[in-house]
Amino acid sequence: MYSYCTFSSEYLRMNKHFFLFLLSKFLPQTLQLVILFWVGTGIILGLGISESKYTAFLTIQPALAQRISPGDVWQQVYQQLPDFPKENQYISKETGKVAENNTLAGRLIRYHVYVKERSPAYRLDWKLTLADYLNANETMYDITYPGNDTLRENPIEGDRAAIAKLTRSQRNALVQVLTNIFSSSYSATPQP
Repeated sequence: MYSYCTFSSEYLRMNKHFFLFLLSKFLPQTLQLVILFWVGTGIILGLGISESKYTAFLTIQPALAQRISPGDVWQQVYQQLPDFPKENQYISKETGKVAENNTLAGRLIRYHVYVKERSPAYRLDWKLTLADYLNANETMYDITYPGNDTLRENPIEGDRAAIAKLTRSQRNALVQVLTNIFSSSYSATPQP
């Protein structure tokens, strides 16, 4: 043990200048970064989070799904796009009857908002969801697809086929309608 302590103290004595050099070189940079962080944080917080549009990323926004119910949106989609396929011929596990209110638009919205947890206010997010349906983006899983737990037959394949039959202009119209519906509800809701 003596040899280890001797070695350590001799090592430190020999390299004292090296350690002082390291401290003098890097300590000021570290202090500068800490000071810069604190000053930057103070400036950002001083701007007033609720009044500045540039600090919106610092606030926790309520979920968009809480502002407008996806259960209501599918009806608005069919009002604006009457030719959009309903795909509502599936039988309910609970009642044994056709679940007329379980539509493609409703399942698409629930998949987008709840399964993929994408923002409903942006066109790009809706395009990513449609790419999922077209097998061009992320994998869709049968077990997590909306309707799997409430319908006798999982509607995923029928829904994917219905989306694949849409033309590009029909898909773009769908994306625009969904974005408009959710964006208008988002901007109409007062910010906390």
